[in-house]
Amino acid sequence: MRAFIASSIGVACAAAAVLPLTVPGGLAGSASAAPAPASESVAAPRLPGSTQSLPLVPLTPPPTTTPPGSSDSVSLGLPAREVEPFSLLGVVWDDPEEEPHGRIQVRTKSTATGEWSSWQDLETHADRPDPDSAESRGDEVRGATAPLWVGDSNGVQARVLPEEGASGAHRLPEGLRLDLVHPGDDPPAGAGGEDPAGEANSALAPAGALEIPALDRRETGEDLLAVRAPGRTGQADQGEQTEQAERSGQSEAGAEAPIGPRPGIVTRKGWGADERLRGAFLYTRTVKVAFVHHTAMSNDYACGQSAAIIRGIYRYHVQSNGWRDVGYNFFVDKCGRIYEGRAGGVANPVMGAHTYGFNHDSTGIAVLGSYNSTNPSTAAVNAVSKLVAWKLGLHGVDPRGTAAMTSGGGKYPKGTMVGLRTVSGHRDGYVTGCPGDRLYSRLGTIRATAARLQGR
Repeated sequence: MRAFIASSIGVACAAAAVLPLTVPGGLAGSASAAPAPASESVAAPRLPGSTQSLPLVPLTPPPTTTPPGSSDSVSLGLPAREVEPFSLLGVVWDDPEEEPHGRIQVRTKSTATGEWSSWQDLETHADRPDPDSAESRGDEVRGATAPLWVGDSNGVQARVLPEEGASGAHRLPEGLRLDLVHPGDDPPAGAGGEDPAGEANSALAPAGALEIPALDRRETGEDLLAVRAPGRTGQADQGEQTEQAERSGQSEAGAEAPIGPRPGIVTRKGWGADERLRGAFLYTRTVKVAFVHHTAMSNDYACGQSAAIIRGIYRYHVQSNGWRDVGYNFFVDKCGRIYEGRAGGVANPVMGAHTYGFNHDSTGIAVLGSYNSTNPSTAAVNAVSKLVAWKLGLHGVDPRGTAAMTSGGGKYPKGTMVGLRTVSGHRDGYVTGCPGDRLYSRLGTIRATAARLQGR
C-alpha cells in the first residue's frame, strides 16, 4: 500500500471536511463537501453532533519546537488554524493493520479564553475489533489513535514526529487525517424519540429509561434471569452462537452463583446516544474477564461533562474508526457514575471492541481520565468494584479468579491459550500502558471488594 515517506519534502497543503470549513488562503480543498468561502459565516454544530476531517500534510520547514531526539528533517501535520467548534479529536488513517511509528501531537485553542494549549501526545496504540471478527471485516474500519477530549475548542494544530529506524525514518500510514468531533448538546430532559437500544434492557428497566436503578443483593438475584441467549435482538458473530438448550442450562446453573448488588447505570438514552449512528447488536458466548481501561484524557473535566465526553467517544469510534458502536461496554466517571456503553443490554454478553485479541467472552470498563501519574478517585474505584461484582456475578465468575482465554491475535499470537485474571487491565491483553500505573495498581483492591460484594 502506498504510504507517506517521513523524509519526503513537500509544501502542498490540503483540507477536507465533513462540514464546511473556513479555509486559509493557499489551502486547496478536497472532500465530498466543499469548503465554505472565507467570507461565509458558519453556524456552530448542534444536536446530534458533527465531525470535521482534515488531512495531515508534509510541513516545510518543520516545526521549530520539535522535541529533542525527534527527527527534524520534515514532519507531517496541520498548520495552526481556526475551525468550527469541537471538543474531542483523534488521528485516523486508512489501513487498520498499520501503525504510525512516531509521536502524534496536537494543540488546541480554547473557545472560552482564546488561549492555545501546550502540545499533547495522542496514544497511538489504540484498540480495534478482533481480527477475523464480523466487525473487523467491515470496509469502513480504519486505524486510529485513541480519542482525546480537549474541551470546547475552535482552533487546532497537529504534527507527526516520526521515529528513526535502522534505514532512516519509518514510513507513515496512508490517509492520515485529524478528526475533530463536536458531541452535540445535552438533550433536554425527557427528550428523545425511539430508543431501540432500550429494548435490550427492558428486563431491568422500562425501555427508553434514562437510568437502570440500583438494587440490593436479594433483588439483584432476579437479574440472573435477564441474561438472554445471543441472537434474540441482534447478531451473534460466526462460531459464537451456542445452542438454546446449552444457554438455558448455563443460566439455570448461574442462578445459584454469588452476585453483587446491581449498581445504578445511566442508559444510552440517558447520556444522549444517537442510535442512528450504530450498527446491530453483537453478542459473544459469555463473560469470563472484565478488562479495565482509562480513556487517556485530562482529569480536569467536570462530571457534568461526562455524557458529552461519552457522546464524543461514541461518534469517534463509529464515524472515524468505522466500528459498529462505541468500543467499551461501560464507562465510569471520576464521580463514580456508571454509564452503559455498547448497545445490546447491560446484562447480556455484548461483544465490544476494547481489548484487541480478547474481545470474545469479555467486557470492557473505561474510567474517564488518565491515570499514569494521577490516582483514580475513591468513587471511581468503588464504582468499578460494584460493576465488576454485578457483571461477573451474572456469569458465575469470581473476581479474584483466573480464566483461560484464546487470543485472537495482537500481543499474543492467534490461537495462544492465555491465563488472565478475571479482572485484568487493558495492558494484560494488549501492548499498551492502559489503564495507567495508578489505576492498574488498584486492580487488587477492585478484585477484593468485588468478591466481598458477591458474598464470597
